[in-house]
Order: sequence, then C-alpha cells, then structure tokens
Amino acid sequence: MSHVASTDRLLAADTALRRRAVAAGPVVAGVTLAAAVIVTAAAGVPLRDPGGVSARRLLTTVGLLALFAGADLLFRGGRERWSRRRMVSAAIAVASFYVTYFAYRNLKSVVPLIRPGSLYDQGLTDLDHGLLGGHGPADVLHTLLGTGVSAQVLSAVYMFFFAFIPLSLAAALALARDEDRALFFTTAIALNWLLAAISYYLLPSIGPFHAEPGTFAQLPTTAVSHLQDRLIGERAAFLHDPSVPGSAQSIGAFASLHVSVWFTAALGAHLLRLPIPVRVVLWVLTGLTMLATVYFGWHYLLDDAAGVAIAVVALTIMRAITGRVPRPEAA
Repeated sequence: MSHVASTDRLLAADTALRRRAVAAGPVVAGVTLAAAVIVTAAAGVPLRDPGGVSARRLLTTVGLLALFAGADLLFRGGRERWSRRRMVSAAIAVASFYVTYFAYRNLKSVVPLIRPGSLYDQGLTDLDHGLLGGHGPADVLHTLLGTGVSAQVLSAVYMFFFAFIPLSLAAALALARDEDRALFFTTAIALNWLLAAISYYLLPSIGPFHAEPGTFAQLPTTAVSHLQDRLIGERAAFLHDPSVPGSAQSIGAFASLHVSVWFTAALGAHLLRLPIPVRVVLWVLTGLTMLATVYFGWHYLLDDAAGVAIAVVALTIMRAITGRVPRPEAA
C-alpha cells in the first residue's frame, strides 16, 4: 500500500508540474498584455499590430507546426505522442507566445512617448569607448574582420533571427518527445519579450548606427542596412504623428533582444542536454549574432551584456514557474 501511495503521490506531483508548465505561457502573455494595455493608454494610442506582423508570424508558426507534426507522424511514428492533451498544450503555447509578442511590440513602440526626450546613446557611446581605451567597438571589428564578405555573412546571421523564432518554436513543440521540454523552451523565449520591453524603458536609446553614422558609412549595402533605414523612417513617422493608424516605432538598443533570445536558446539547450551538435550550432550562432550587433551598430557593449542577463533571468523565472528543468530525453 505504501508503494502504491508513493507512486500516486509522484504521479500527482508530476501532473501538477505539467499543469504549471502549460499555464506558464498564458501567465506571461497575460502579464505582458496587461502592461501593454496600461502603457499604451497612458501614451494615448491604441493597441495595434502594424503591418499585421504578429498575426502573420502566428500563422507562419502554425503552418510550420503542422508541417513538423506531420513529419513526426509520418517518419517517426509519433501517433502516440499526439494526444489531445498535447495538441491543446501546443495550441496554448503558440497562442500565448504571439499574444506576448503582440503586447511586446506595443510596449516597445510607445517608449519615446512615455519617456520623451530621454536618450542615453551618448552615455553608452562614452562607456564603449572608455572600455576599449578610446576606440569604438565597431571600428575594432571593421578593422579585424574587414567590411566585405564579413559584412554579408554577419548580415545573414543577424537576419536569420527572424526565421529562427518560428522555426524553433514549431520544431520544439512538434518534435520534442517530452512536451514539458517544449513548453519550458517556448515560454522561456516568450519571457524575453517581456523582459526586453522593460529594459527599453530603463535606458532608451537608438544605437551606435544612428549615434555615430560615420563609423558605419563604409559598410556595404546589406539586408541589415535596409532594415535600419526602414526602422529609422518608421520611427520618424511615428513620432511626427503617433495617432496615424498602423504607425509604430521598433528601435531600442538597450537591451539586445537578439542576444537575449539566442543566449536563452543556447543555454536552454545546454540545460536540457539537447544533442551536442544542436548545442554547438546554437552557441556559434549566439557568438556570431553578438558580433553582428556590434559590427552593424545595432547595440552597445552594455546592450549585449544586458541581453545575456535577460536570458539568465528568463530561464531562472521559468525554472521557478515550472518547478524544475525538464529531464533530458532518453536516447
């Protein structure tokens, strides 16, 4: 009887932890959305999804999830994994993630309205130069790496971030044998949106590419330079008249969301003991992304350090919410 009771207690505890893992995504989404409602109301603008970006990325992820789930069923015999419970938890995770992302975009957009005239680019620039004995970090990288092929490679790495998010979410939710691991990963990434949004209000800034444009004038035209030009134009239009439907601004140097998400993925893969090749690829992409953020002037050195801190905090919070780091899968 004692053995049966002990087993029942373990099963009950495991069920409770699983429910916490499923609930974590909606909790993060709810907190972020509530913050967005309050802050946008204070700024005098409505919640909006400029260009339908949040909706389009949600649909992209749903499509990829269906594709990966189909492949799992077809090639790995995953029928027993795709219970009704798993399908519901995957749907909740994806919906929660993009509600969080939608709210994050709104929080980021109104930073200059909540903190008008507050830009810390000069102080962050001085800190960068002070740390490197008077040299700019981007100048150092341009000298070491050159401004030809390196620019194109680092641009591709930087832009891959936008594909990595839906790909990694869909792959985790569809292919992980243990759904707890997938939920741990997806909600940890979602926490980055909330934590990064908070950081933008602490040190509002645009980035070295705007503060010191001459430093980056010799770089070739890349997808990154096109994106920078577009975002600066959107910011100017938003500040000119925030009431225009569909207008928004999406620039915030401190902290680096690119670095925080990649570091969360890489460190999370290490904690979950994913296959070594996966971990190596993620750490390499994390390192290259950190280089790219400085090389193109998206971020100051402190921004990247703050991105690492956000990743650690996100994983720590996720461990506290779920009560554990999910066990590695059996081979």
